[in-house]
Amino acid sequence: MAATAFVNDARVMSKGQVTIPKNVRAALGIDTGDRVTFIVDGNNVRVVNSAVYALMQFQEKMGGETEKGRSIK
Repeated sequence: MAATAFVNDARVMSKGQVTIPKNVRAALGIDTGDRVTFIVDGNNVRVVNSAVYALMQFQEKMGGETEKGRSIK
């Protein structure tokens, strides 16, 4: 994913649904059927590709394990 910066908005429908704009989906690598994760921090919300987020969380949890001489199996 290339680093991109832009602003886009979307309307919230009656059931709370929002269509993620095409350029946002492209920037996040999101395709039909993919899942997204909402990260809420105060008044800010980040929307991230769930698969990418899960991998980042795993890498963070496993960080340093190989340096300690432990194998990951």
